[in-house]
Amino acid sequence: MLKAIDAAADPAVAEVLSRYFQLKPGGYGEGDQMIGVKLSTLRGIIKPYLRAGLELSSLEAALRSPVHEQGLAILCLLADRATRALRPRTANPPEATAIHDLYLRNTQSINNWDLVDCSAPQIVGAYLQDKPRDTLYMLIASPVLWKRRIALVATYGLITRGQTADIYALAALVLDDREDLIHKAAGWMLREAGKRVSEPDLLTFLNTHAPAMPRTMLRYAIERLPPQTRAHYLALPRTPRHS
Repeated sequence: MLKAIDAAADPAVAEVLSRYFQLKPGGYGEGDQMIGVKLSTLRGIIKPYLRAGLELSSLEAALRSPVHEQGLAILCLLADRATRALRPRTANPPEATAIHDLYLRNTQSINNWDLVDCSAPQIVGAYLQDKPRDTLYMLIASPVLWKRRIALVATYGLITRGQTADIYALAALVLDDREDLIHKAAGWMLREAGKRVSEPDLLTFLNTHAPAMPRTMLRYAIERLPPQTRAHYLALPRTPRHS
């Protein structure tokens, strides 16, 4: 599979993707290696392997590749396997646990937003649906941007199951976060909680926290609300944030 990914590499695409994912010095993706394979191409490459029963140890080794697209392919594959392992008809609790634990052992390799977003809801969030949520609060307290984003985006796997308490608690913990990618993730998940589960619960959160929310987080969170409601929250006086 990794050889097929290498064979699909396109330097022109790599240049575009490197800019998009900020692989430049000082960018959030600095140090990553992009060879230029689009996600649609990767999904086609991994399709024959989705039910091939590849050893998790082999996938873990491949996940540690310095090549971004190889890691992305492995995470997509693991997310698919985790989803099937948690599905009632194909339930395999030991595999779901093994994939979850593998993921948390290798967060240093989950180092860009697309890697997080394609995997955290299925591998972390859905896994925790009937378990304590300590992992989310450990991750959100990390100084590592990507661990904090994993905590937030993982809640999508809970939100789609009607469980929203954690996203409201986690979002309140990142009001002073300095990273725009955290503001976007928190706002995105708040929006989904309001849209999919309870708009009144979202409004309750906003009534308490909107003045202190980073502007990006607020705009994402209110995106699906009626225009008059959006205007109300955007017009609220801003509460100074901690320096």
